[in-house]
Amino acid sequence: MLRTTLFLCLWFASLPVLAGNKIILVLGDSLSAGYGIPVQLGWVRLLEERLAHSGPDYTVVNASISGETTAGGLARLDDLLANMTPAIAIVELGANDGLRGLPLEETSANLSGIITRLQAAGARVLLLPMQLPPNYGHAYNDRFIKIYRDLAGRHSVTLGRFILDHIADHPELLQSDNMHPVAGAQRQMLDNIWPDVAALINPRGLHKR
Repeated sequence: MLRTTLFLCLWFASLPVLAGNKIILVLGDSLSAGYGIPVQLGWVRLLEERLAHSGPDYTVVNASISGETTAGGLARLDDLLANMTPAIAIVELGANDGLRGLPLEETSANLSGIITRLQAAGARVLLLPMQLPPNYGHAYNDRFIKIYRDLAGRHSVTLGRFILDHIADHPELLQSDNMHPVAGAQRQMLDNIWPDVAALINPRGLHKR
């Protein structure tokens, strides 16, 4: 609750900055919150910089919290949407559900609720699929990844690329916990999802880097 209150306080403080701009909401966990690195080096901040150079008038609101689950994201979403109307929403959640062994049905239901609320608010949704470490087993990981494919089809939303592609299998790009990317990997994270973000911003193609 304290973290949510803090975020909302920061949100209200930023309202003048958002005036006149369309909003891209990032609803994620530690991968988007910039765990273990300076926040200004995270991929979300790099997204802001790329958008500034590309021209569209978008403001990025990072509502990501380290350790967040799909249930936590769903619980916070109504308050977030009461204070903004995102044009685009990037949903990067579910990894912590899997790591904690939470029921896959609950993860799916929570993500479905998040997507439904975002679409009702008029947002175009980019759903980023999560993957679990190999030690969780191929069978479980396959079922876990299938959640995202099924949800994307059911809700007709864009299913993005795994944000840790070309990173998760390179130990030198991970922090000492072997889970969170180092600062030097953040641009690759953005590059992984940028084509889908650009397509949602401008279907005719905005792919400058």
